[in-house]
Formats: sequence, structure tokens, C-alpha cells
Amino acid sequence: MYNVDSAQWERKNMPQIQMVIPYLNVNDGWKAIDFYKRAFGAHVSNTIEREGGKLAHADVVVAGARFMVREEYPAYNFRSPTALGGTAVNLFVYVDDVVSFTDRAIAEGATVIRPVQEQFHGDLMAELEDPFGHSWFFATHISDMTEEELTKRAKEAGL
Repeated sequence: MYNVDSAQWERKNMPQIQMVIPYLNVNDGWKAIDFYKRAFGAHVSNTIEREGGKLAHADVVVAGARFMVREEYPAYNFRSPTALGGTAVNLFVYVDDVVSFTDRAIAEGATVIRPVQEQFHGDLMAELEDPFGHSWFFATHISDMTEEELTKRAKEAGL
């Protein structure tokens, strides 16, 4: 049994800021890597191929946001949105210019779920689906507001 006093607990061999790094399962890893490079301007490193020429792993960075990609692997229950018939997760990334980013992604095969629009929370945002079934929100922040202003705008938006 663990008895941890969080005020005194020191994290060993871990970064000072812990974050969740999504690991996306796709039905065609190499095509996904190519798409993310062309459509999202991704930087890809550490690609590892597994038996049969499938993608076992890749580190991917889009606009400073890191995620990992691998080809689905049913033996380990790693299934893609295509295999599952949808996804339960939406990925959210801030970019410098959401309009040009979205235009490029659409030209490369992303599907528009919601076009670029100003949102009540102060972001200019689009929702896209990549060809592998993953849902992405891309946004550019355009206005700051207080918590009270945000609550008021959310109510006005019907939330």
C-alpha cells in the first residue's frame, strides 16, 4: 500500500511538468505520417517499423504539440477510429493562423466538421477530421476575458 504525502513527495526521474501525450492508433501508419506532414506541417522523428512493414511508432509535433502515432495492432487491442467506427477523443492544438492552417489541411484531405468560426471562449477555431478518423480542433486565440465574462458568454451561447 502506498502512503504518499503529496506535499513531501519528490518525483524521481520524471519531468517537473507532467502532461498527457496522446498515442494515436491509425489504420495505415505511413500514410498517416505523410498526411500529418503535408496537412498539419508536422515534424516527425523516431519512426520505428515493425514486422510486415507497419509503423510501430513515430514521434510527431504539430505547432509545438506532441503526439505519437502507431499502426493499429489488434493483438494488443490498439485499434484505430476506423476499426471502432469513430473516436471518443478530440485533440486540441493552438496554431498561429488557424485560417491558413485549416485551408492547407482541407487541401490535403482533412474533412471539415465545423468551419473556422469565432467561439464564445475567445478563440477562432475549426474542427477537422483527419483521413484516419481522429477529431482535431485547431484554434488561434483572439481575445482574453475574465472568468465572469467567459461564464456570461457561455450562457449566451446556450451552454
